[in-house]
Amino acid sequence: MANPVRIILTLLFAGALAGCGQKPAHTDHPDHAPAHVGHAHTAPHGGTLIEIGSHQFNVELVHDAASGTLSLYTLDAHAEVFVRTAMPAIELAVQAGGAARTLTLRPVANAATGETVGATAQFEGQADWLKTTPGFSGEIRHLDFNGTVFTAITFTFSTAHEHD
Repeated sequence: MANPVRIILTLLFAGALAGCGQKPAHTDHPDHAPAHVGHAHTAPHGGTLIEIGSHQFNVELVHDAASGTLSLYTLDAHAEVFVRTAMPAIELAVQAGGAARTLTLRPVANAATGETVGATAQFEGQADWLKTTPGFSGEIRHLDFNGTVFTAITFTFSTAHEHD
């Protein structure tokens, strides 16, 4: 007959080994709740964040009414780290002021961060209608986060929170 203490120790050891292959709960970000309930991130430039995928990436839209520009920044899942990408442009299909419009955002180089066209996290487009449009809805037609591709990403953008 087997020793009961030995059996218990063997079972405890086997259970510990079985648990080693499991990933721990997502705890590196203290504001996470189960299934990301009530989960929010802060936009680095004070713009509007749009979640991409199921908590995979974010983009931030930043509007400058004076110049009529819209900047888009590609960010990680927590909107903390910029994700450089080689996209040649990002196209937005927009409904603004009752009209369908297309806005093309081009890559922006930044010598201070070492970003170049072909390896940047900032894209920018200009249109006169952006000077007077308080908000719009639209679709980002295609995003490529270095091989992770998303299409037809819908969003709503409002400048109501901006302070001029």
